[in-house]
Amino acid sequence: MARWVDLHLHSNCSDGALTPAAVVRKAAAAGLAAVAIADHDNVDGIDEALAEGQSCAVEVLPAVELSVVWQGFQDIHLLGYCFDHHHSELRAALAEFRDFRAGRNEQIVARINQRLAAEGRSPLDFDAIRQRAGGTLGRPHIALELIALGYVRNKDEAFDRYLVPCNVDKRFFPIEEAISLIQRAGGVTSLAHPAYISRDRQVLGQLFDAFVTCGLDGIEVYSNQAGNDDIDWFLSETNRRGLLVTGGSDYHGGHREELVLGGLRGNLRVPYSCVEALQVAAARRQAEGPGSASRS
Repeated sequence: MARWVDLHLHSNCSDGALTPAAVVRKAAAAGLAAVAIADHDNVDGIDEALAEGQSCAVEVLPAVELSVVWQGFQDIHLLGYCFDHHHSELRAALAEFRDFRAGRNEQIVARINQRLAAEGRSPLDFDAIRQRAGGTLGRPHIALELIALGYVRNKDEAFDRYLVPCNVDKRFFPIEEAISLIQRAGGVTSLAHPAYISRDRQVLGQLFDAFVTCGLDGIEVYSNQAGNDDIDWFLSETNRRGLLVTGGSDYHGGHREELVLGGLRGNLRVPYSCVEALQVAAARRQAEGPGSASRS
């Protein structure tokens, strides 16, 4: 019997709507064998997810999603898997990153409040937004506050009218540093949803080669924006380079969420073999040290 997994989920420890335990229960109800909650710059929900996974008979992989840069490419997303989520250096780096983000979000809210004042509207309460977020606060939580106050109808309008014009630039890890950080914690890395970086396959091929030289271990072949043709090409390119294959829905569980936990486009599903390969690669790295080759 085929076993399916989803290795790219989010909880309310970053910008998801559900608690880590609720995400795992939802995965169990969907019949998934394994999941990874890859919150943005945050590993605080992993212990809760692991505990719930034992209760629900769902295997849970420690995971995280980092925002990285390489040369002129901004906000590339890197997934880390099977690392020690209590690793002190990793946790300190993520805490520093979140502290910067918190300051950035306060600046964004201040800019939005200036615009609201010009419109004769009451300002946003940053403490209320923080309380709504529950975990790592991001721009989607600010959008939810704008919706709750009736200033906009949906997230798209919130971004178009307020969040984009009032944005403050993000901070990113250089991709080499992010890969090395995950590897020093005993984990392996995968490039998230590559089609969001570029639709030009020649550009992507060049990026894959560059990232391999930076130590990249895998590519998210199966993702919510990839159809059959995309997956065939990503799989071929990944195998040709001897990289790990990963996949997931990028499910956030928000209001009117279009993505389906455990499901991609049409008949596309993520096989359990991806989990096995990740675990083998991580075990090899942990046995041989962070500089070891983890690819199969």
